Amino acid sequence: MRGRLEAIAGTVPPEPGFVRSGRLRRAVGLTLEAEGCSAPLGSRVRIAVADGRDIAAEVVGFAHGRTLLMPLDNPVGLLPEAAVAQRAGGAVARIGPDWLGRVVDANGRALDGRADPRGTRPADAAPAPINPLARRAITTPLDVGVRAVNGVLTLGRGQRVGLFAGSGVGKSTLLGMMTRNTTADVVVVGLIGERGREVGDFVHDTLGAEGMTRACVVAAPADAPPLARLRGAWLATAVAEYFRDQGRSVLLLMDSLTRFAHAGREIGLATGEAPATRGYPPSALARLPQLVERAGNGDGTGSITAIYTVLVDGDDLQDPVADAARAVLDGHIVLSRGIAESGRFPAIDVEASVSRVADAVTDQPQQHAARRLRRLLAAHSRHRDLITIGAYKQGTDADTDEALARWSRIEAFLRQDRGEVADMAASQQALEAIFQEQQT
Repeated sequence: MRGRLEAIAGTVPPEPGFVRSGRLRRAVGLTLEAEGCSAPLGSRVRIAVADGRDIAAEVVGFAHGRTLLMPLDNPVGLLPEAAVAQRAGGAVARIGPDWLGRVVDANGRALDGRADPRGTRPADAAPAPINPLARRAITTPLDVGVRAVNGVLTLGRGQRVGLFAGSGVGKSTLLGMMTRNTTADVVVVGLIGERGREVGDFVHDTLGAEGMTRACVVAAPADAPPLARLRGAWLATAVAEYFRDQGRSVLLLMDSLTRFAHAGREIGLATGEAPATRGYPPSALARLPQLVERAGNGDGTGSITAIYTVLVDGDDLQDPVADAARAVLDGHIVLSRGIAESGRFPAIDVEASVSRVADAVTDQPQQHAARRLRRLLAAHSRHRDLITIGAYKQGTDADTDEALARWSRIEAFLRQDRGEVADMAASQQALEAIFQEQQT
């Protein structure tokens, strides 16, 4: 019987960089167990499949003298006793300038019908951390073409910010506006764990032919194995790091950080890690700062401004992923379902949002105007119920009186059509005009 299974499974076809390593002994759920495979943690292996193909897998742990593997490809067709071969040469993908204009999967393989992109720099999943004292300070604003963000929640080159939203409140639309309108030199998009349809929509509709010339898209959709979703996020970050180290301003968009954490949860539970916070094992949330800290400014002239979407389940901003993300990011932009249902897009809740670097990249007049707008929005929120039923009396609160007097201009400032572009200068002027026009 053993000889028959070996004949079916065969051996991994010879290829430079691979050595015969062991045999597959067990497959339970997402985890594969190999014997005789002494590959180090995090290394890649290939496993022979019954129809003559082979699939990629990664070492994720060790137990009872066996090596625990997790597939990076669809594992259909695996057989017991299948041959396992270890890759001796490190990372699979190598990043270079020809990655611009390309759409690739989590392994760096082309999804756009062209040859796989090539380069010279290995897409190492665990580079040496940047010395925190060597990072350049964030002093330059980044224009994203969205009036409310440019004016009140101004982003800086090298900032890491979260876009917190429930499902169906315009998260993808706002991301698309930022992608098209940004002044960054390079845009790197990581579509992690989202619907496969959104990959084509983002490439063809959001970016378009012109936008793709300065963009690279790494896609690991929802039907990809959890390890592929995890590696897709690491690869997108590695691509952004490559262009940052070339001295370019990079905008890294990752949709979504939540799906990255979900993939980590699946891997942790499958390898026997105990669940801790609402089913998340410790390693799933520990990966968030490891990923986020790779973005930002380095010690050269380039920068990575990163925007990570965080899907808040049931609009709960205290969700473990949302809570952990807020702790390691340089700000958060919250999209409100109530605002979206009122018909205002983008549905940014300015009161609940903050950019921790806004004061470092804006001048005092803009800061004063932004704080004044926040004060009026807060006053309007406090008396919203009375205003709605017509019970609010003029003179009760000075800030509320001013908010009502300027409300049409405030609404016009916060509202922006999908195809409208508001650059940094126009956004600042529109913010200051809310108050200047009332005085004339």
